[in-house]
Amino acid sequence: MNTFFAGLLLTISTVLFCTPSSQKTKKPLVVFVCGDHEYSGEETLPIIAAELEKNYGMRTIVLKASPDHNSEENIPGLEALKEADLAVFYLRWRRLPSEQLAHIEAYLKSGKPVMGFRTTTHAFNFPKGHPSEKWNAFGEFALNAPPGWGGKAKHTHYGHNSSTDVSVVPKAADNPILTGVAKDFHVRSWLYHVVPDYPLKGSTLLLTGKAVNPQTAAVENPVAWTGTNSFGGKIFMTTLGHPEDFRIESFQRLVINAVHDELGLKVPKKWKGKMDIQVPYRVAK
Repeated sequence: MNTFFAGLLLTISTVLFCTPSSQKTKKPLVVFVCGDHEYSGEETLPIIAAELEKNYGMRTIVLKASPDHNSEENIPGLEALKEADLAVFYLRWRRLPSEQLAHIEAYLKSGKPVMGFRTTTHAFNFPKGHPSEKWNAFGEFALNAPPGWGGKAKHTHYGHNSSTDVSVVPKAADNPILTGVAKDFHVRSWLYHVVPDYPLKGSTLLLTGKAVNPQTAAVENPVAWTGTNSFGGKIFMTTLGHPEDFRIESFQRLVINAVHDELGLKVPKKWKGKMDIQVPYRVAK
């Protein structure tokens, strides 16, 4: 056979039979960043991570504060964010060193999607005048949430003895993230006060909450929303996240759905089943 035609046939066969396998879609990588004193995020999120790997074809890495959840100045392994397709944060009042913050900043500036739970509204707590003080507003610039606890936003809650009735926002009923989520359900989380200025304009509300047995006069507040952050990244934020919330099937579905949506994947039509998440709440430090 002519050498030219032999080479041509080899090239064609390579394109037809080899290219698909060489271009096989890589499993998306979800990196969970955990460090909170109160809600056991470093115990609930690994269960979510395991479920994503087992039943939803994803790779996950779970990073935790070290040596334990009360360590406010060290979360080893943040360089993993460089390869992440989605970063999920459950943080509370951290003071990470600049070299660790640099990994988070690089991720945010990449415009990749960001997801946050509850106390991530006040993820950082640097003293006034500290070189990293701007990070206290992480909730705002990363997740369209209030910029820290209290302050001008008057971000607060309605008391530890209260809980929350959650409802789907009627306009959002067809949002894929709400697939399989009950129209109304109840959670243990005490309602966070974020209105009237948050979530930031342009966010899409998915769920709202009404405080049950509040210690002060309460108003309805958003408890889950999507949008685009200040870096152009897609966001999903929920102010829910008490460990008992993770026992509720509607909340579990919300989380799994949101991960898919953040990654630009179709939300699974078929639910793989309720997870057994039995993680205790601990009194805040």
